[in-house]
Formats: sequence, structure tokens, C-alpha cells
Amino acid sequence: MTSPATEPDRRGPEPRSAYAAFRDITTRWMDNDVYGHVNNVVYYSFFDTAVNGLLIDAGVLDIHAGEVIGLVVETQCNYFAPIAFPQAVRAGVRVAQLGRSSVRYEIGLFAGDAPGCAAAGHFVHVYVDRATRRPVPLPGPLKAVLQSWQVNPDTRTDQR
Repeated sequence: MTSPATEPDRRGPEPRSAYAAFRDITTRWMDNDVYGHVNNVVYYSFFDTAVNGLLIDAGVLDIHAGEVIGLVVETQCNYFAPIAFPQAVRAGVRVAQLGRSSVRYEIGLFAGDAPGCAAAGHFVHVYVDRATRRPVPLPGPLKAVLQSWQVNPDTRTDQR
């Protein structure tokens, strides 16, 4: 039996200072699974809720009538500690890569007042024309918000 390879982008729990924008998320009774903690698939919903909620709040995403929408093309999550209803969750968001039509968001989920994240992951949005579903350049206002969420990895305090 061989030991599993370490994934190159697997990181350990990071502190809140590693993230640029934050959104509170409420856990629900139905989020818990039979093992008494939030089921793994719910974490991906938390990621979507945090990023899209922040974009809507910033006025750069119109989910109903906007001409440009983001489609998720990649996602991943690492789990470090359980989260369970009725814990409050605070999602930290940062932009790790910003392309012409795509962005890689990194999200840390913090349970209550914990200093390190309980889970960390990423997803990639490719921004497309709503009608054609073809990639388009990031609109200026969206790009400005995303740039403000970039965190210089040399200045953040990691707990690895």
C-alpha cells in the first residue's frame, strides 16, 4: 500500500488576516448530517453564498438581469475542523488569480470566534455573456472590486 501524495495546493488552516472580504453565513438544522456536523456538500454552498453575496452587495453582480455572469468551472475544499448547526460561520474571501475573463476565489470558513479556518477552498469563475455563454473580459467595475480582494501572500500571516 502506498501513501497518498500530498496535493501541491493543500494548505493548512489560515487566520482571518489572510482574507480581504467577509460575509456572515447562518447554518441551518438541515445542514447537519447523521454524524452531527455540516455535510461536506454544504461547504460548497457556503462558498457560493459568500462570493456571490459579496459581489451583489458591491453592486457588480446582477443575478437576474446582468449581461455578464460567472460560471463555476473548478472547485475544491480542504476540511480542518467540523462545523455544526447552530454555529455561526464567517466566510473570508480573497482573489488569488485574476485573468482576462476568469478569477480564482479562495475562501476560508471560520466557525464562531475560532482564529483559524475550519475549512478552506477555492473555486474558479469564468465570466461569460449571459446569452451566448462565451467568455468575455471582466467588466471594469467587477475587476476593480476583485482587485481590492487580492491579498499579497508575502504580507499575510499564515498558520501552516
